[in-house]
Amino acid sequence: MFTGIVEAVGTVSALEKHDDTSSGGGGTSLTISDCAEILTDAHLGDSININGTCLTITEFDSNSFKVGIAPETLRRTNLGSLESRSRVNLERAVSATTRMGGHFVQGHVDTIATILSITPDGNALTFRVQPRDSEVLKYIVEKGYVALDGASLTITKVVEESESNGGWWEVMLIAYTQEKVVMAQKSVGDAVNVEVDMLGKYVDQCVRVYFKQNSGELSKPLQNLIGNSEGRVTSTH
Repeated sequence: MFTGIVEAVGTVSALEKHDDTSSGGGGTSLTISDCAEILTDAHLGDSININGTCLTITEFDSNSFKVGIAPETLRRTNLGSLESRSRVNLERAVSATTRMGGHFVQGHVDTIATILSITPDGNALTFRVQPRDSEVLKYIVEKGYVALDGASLTITKVVEESESNGGWWEVMLIAYTQEKVVMAQKSVGDAVNVEVDMLGKYVDQCVRVYFKQNSGELSKPLQNLIGNSEGRVTSTH
């Protein structure tokens, strides 16, 4: 579990497609360097978040560490497109004393999104992104959370998918955040890893199970809840 508050930005020193060493396990491995500040308490087997992806440390020294990357992870994330000297967001797993400054991030990437535009707004930057899998749009709500390359960000605008529009959302990076995350250095057309708010997925699943068990009929309390919610939404527009 992570918070989405990036602790350090590391540098890719190696991406091996077939690593036969004991720490590579015969699969793809990724080595990250220039990150001594987050390795002072590292152990083999620790979870670490790299660009929003939860991975396991298989080897480390005072300034670098290695992780293995499963085929599913390569299919689901942008990690396979990294190159030597690429910069990546890093965050250690939460501890009992960690302050929850962002939101609950699992490090389980749902899809990738493409940056459609980057617009300056004062000293901030507004990023518009479009997901490869439009299904995730149902979990994207204005003023809600989303993790992009592992960074917890607030959604500022959402446009739903339509016949003429693929659907997208926007986030804003303040000046401080621009200095702390890799997204600020990306360009239009680049990809970012997306993890939607896990709470939205749990609510969605609960509602699906409810409808399946009740033949699609809404209970009176649920009808009232939906009606009250619709009323609040209408009253704010």
